[in-house]
Amino acid sequence: MSAQAQMRALLDQLMGTARDGDETRQRVKYTDDRVCKSHLLDCCPHDILAGTRMDLGECTKIHDLALRADYEIASKEKDLFFELDAMEHLESFIAECDRRTELAKKRLAETQEEISAEVAVKAEKVHELNEEIGKLLAKAEQLGAEGNVEESQRILMEMERVKARKREAEDEYRNSMPASSFQQQKLRVCEVCSAYLGLHDNDRRLADHFGGKLHLGFILIREKLEQMRKTVASKQEKRNQERLRRREERDREERAGKRSRSRERRRRRSRSSSRDKRRSRSRDRHRHHRSRSGSRNKSHHGSSRDRERSRK
Repeated sequence: MSAQAQMRALLDQLMGTARDGDETRQRVKYTDDRVCKSHLLDCCPHDILAGTRMDLGECTKIHDLALRADYEIASKEKDLFFELDAMEHLESFIAECDRRTELAKKRLAETQEEISAEVAVKAEKVHELNEEIGKLLAKAEQLGAEGNVEESQRILMEMERVKARKREAEDEYRNSMPASSFQQQKLRVCEVCSAYLGLHDNDRRLADHFGGKLHLGFILIREKLEQMRKTVASKQEKRNQERLRRREERDREERAGKRSRSRERRRRRSRSSSRDKRRSRSRDRHRHHRSRSGSRNKSHHGSSRDRERSRK
């Protein structure tokens, strides 16, 4: 990549798609389904394994550092939950890698000379020490390249102690089988990246493997997957708690509404009952008044008739 291209990529990563006012570039948003969500979260295997023996080529989805910058800016304001898409992508990729590892183990078991369980345990011990030596040597070289010479020397001294243990393990393994069988290369499949490792590999070969971009890339992918799983679980738990809180609030509001409606119905019934009572009392007063008026009229008519008869 030229210096100009590197500068352009750096500006994209810092400022996003709107840095130069190119409207055509802004037509694709980071939320678009065509955009790789793993790339936005910096964990796409196509990026991590680029340039290795297992280079996956170009991703089928859009990779753009400017879109990643847009996403990082937007994610500070709103939780977009792209971790779920990235987690599913990495789970699918790792599952396929693990499947290839199991197939490689099966092929080795079919092609290599069968050994007893006791010898297999001793061979496995040598493999484990080989792996430890390779990791220590790769780490020491990295520290030396970073200028941390003292720590690098400490790691190298530790590696020498492991190499002494390896020589003892090799002697036990050699003495447990015929010399002709011992000379045969016993292979093992790396559990991390599916590469083949030999029982008699030298330190340089082991360091190149365990400190190589392929092996470290697979370690990074697996670490990213674990990180995504924890993030997704945490966010799902928060979302579930938020949904539960909203549901409880709705239930409280509904109960409060029911109580309010119940009180309103009681008030209406009370008002209706009061009106009925007032009407009943009014009717009673009206009937009583009519009754008294009728009695007075009858009394008046009776008195008039009596006076009329007395005059006659």
